[in-house]
Amino acid sequence: MQKDFETLFYEAEDHYLQSSDLVMLKNSVNSLKERLAIYRLLRDQEISIFQFVADNLGETFPDEDNQRLQKGLKHWISVMRYAAMAMLLNNPDYFRHRILEWLTDIVQAQDMVTIETHIFEHLKQGLEEMLSSEQMQLLNPFLEQAKITLLETKSQSETLMVGE
Repeated sequence: MQKDFETLFYEAEDHYLQSSDLVMLKNSVNSLKERLAIYRLLRDQEISIFQFVADNLGETFPDEDNQRLQKGLKHWISVMRYAAMAMLLNNPDYFRHRILEWLTDIVQAQDMVTIETHIFEHLKQGLEEMLSSEQMQLLNPFLEQAKITLLETKSQSETLMVGE
């Protein structure tokens, strides 16, 4: 999003923006307003979103160590916060560099994939109940990016090792 604005403003240094540029700017501003509304909603409802996930997690994994469950929840709280910011900025690279690169190794090294997959599924379910389908379309690419990076990378690499 920021690069879109920068490009338009840079082009406007030596001439007025063309009608098509103004339409693109208007669409970017309108999109930013919607993204900001979603960001605020996620920020304001974070506790209730994750309470839903935590309640279900305790029921599903009653014999699991509470510290491991809490660690998984903390990971996904961080993921959500960074996903919300990346969605606001419309910048998947921000998301990947800020959290996914370092968190992937932690999740896999601590063998948390099963717990965190469950957290992801219930987090997404809770978000789908709270957000409209249009709002989910803006957030979902970042959730899917987290799912693929954090939860599917290990299972894919294990599959490759077993197949060799």
